[in-house]
Amino acid sequence: MNPERKAPERRGRKARRTRDALARAAFELVLDRGLKDVTVEEIAERADVDRRTFSRYFTGKEAAVLDSLRGDGDRINAALRARPADEPPLTAYRRAVLDWLDDPGAQAWHRRARIFDLLVLAEREPTLYAAFHHIRVDAQEDSIVIVADRLGVDPRLDLRPAVTVAAGAGALLAAQAAWVRGGHPDDLPQLVAQAFDALSGALFTQPAGTAPHRTTEGNTPS
Repeated sequence: MNPERKAPERRGRKARRTRDALARAAFELVLDRGLKDVTVEEIAERADVDRRTFSRYFTGKEAAVLDSLRGDGDRINAALRARPADEPPLTAYRRAVLDWLDDPGAQAWHRRARIFDLLVLAEREPTLYAAFHHIRVDAQEDSIVIVADRLGVDPRLDLRPAVTVAAGAGALLAAQAAWVRGGHPDDLPQLVAQAFDALSGALFTQPAGTAPHRTTEGNTPS
């Protein structure tokens, strides 16, 4: 290999190791002590770097704590790209999520140590929840591009890719919320399947024996 190419590759590996060390330190410290009781300086010290180095990789401790989750959106999107081209978009999104959950090598949330605890904490800490929201939005933007490509449309002009991803990501978010509030770490795949089932046509039908909803005052049965 050309020596001129080796130096950038070494720097890249070193940068990745530094980022991983900071993320791991933040993850461990925050889960052990709580978000408010951990400083950026303590995270940097645990990773054996200085405060300035931390700032080169992360905007704050919330971003560092959640860094281990950023790759999950990439894994779901990789599974979405691999789905058969003739699958309806929402079916493809659902099966991509389930493929991610079922793959031991992907280490989905229910298979990874302490991720359940991290997401419980994110439900309680507004700044952590907001940072997690940004990670989800980034992944969803990539999903929209993938769905648009599957449909052969421009997502700036056709709403179907964005609607598909909003529905699928909403089902995943609902399952995640039920998961962390239910307190049973092994239940995530079942909850995700239930959430996507709720997107079936039955969700939009009038339950038997239910009076129709009226929004105009005075429109009462005679």
